[in-house]
Amino acid sequence: MTTNSTGLVADVTNGVLNYAASPETTGTDKTKNNELGKEAFLQLLVCQMQNQDPLEPSTDTEYVSQLAQFSQLEQLQNLSSESEKAQALTLVGKYAIFEITDSNGKTTYPEGVIDFVNMAGGNIQLSVNGTVYDYKDIYTVVNDSYYIEQNIPRVDTEYDFKYNAKVPEDLTFEVDYGKNEYKASDVAVVIGGQPIDSSYLTQRDSKVTISKEAFADLPNGEYNASIVFNNSLYTTVNDKLTITVYNSTAGEA
Repeated sequence: MTTNSTGLVADVTNGVLNYAASPETTGTDKTKNNELGKEAFLQLLVCQMQNQDPLEPSTDTEYVSQLAQFSQLEQLQNLSSESEKAQALTLVGKYAIFEITDSNGKTTYPEGVIDFVNMAGGNIQLSVNGTVYDYKDIYTVVNDSYYIEQNIPRVDTEYDFKYNAKVPEDLTFEVDYGKNEYKASDVAVVIGGQPIDSSYLTQRDSKVTISKEAFADLPNGEYNASIVFNNSLYTTVNDKLTITVYNSTAGEA
């Protein structure tokens, strides 16, 4: 058994080298995929040269062949690394979902827009909402339309109101104002092509209330109302709010 100062342990039998990493180097001379690293490869080659059978020494051709294989492997690794870096840079501004498994085996899927890429120390890390994730933890990257769809305002419930003009009541429905750069702060309601006067609208948290006075001049009938948000896209919801007016005397001669 021969031990050198680099932390490698080599057992030479009949000029054949049996390599094993010592406890001090296990996990450091190998890559994360348990493959032989660059430094370990060179140390192994030197150790092999030092411990070859003097009666049957390896030829120069064999060493040159091994070095060529190592050089090719190194170039492929470098190419793969540069390719990952280039790909990571293209993800800035994209909406990504990560798969994170903690020490207890619990898996979560944080998501958001990638703010910037950090390549310090040779590691590729992506920042999302102030939290940094490893590039290898990306679960999927979604297209822009998906991101917009997830962030624009919406109305989740269908409302079919019955408005009795003889016993009028206020009408209240809930909205989601959206989030991030597509978030809205105000809404307008359009009925029969005409917007309801803002003085008839009250907004509190996610609830929007239309005052009963807003329907006083509407004849009997069914009206599909449009809900228009004041975000950058002026998102409009046309199929969630229906108002049926009855017992109205508006429009009668």
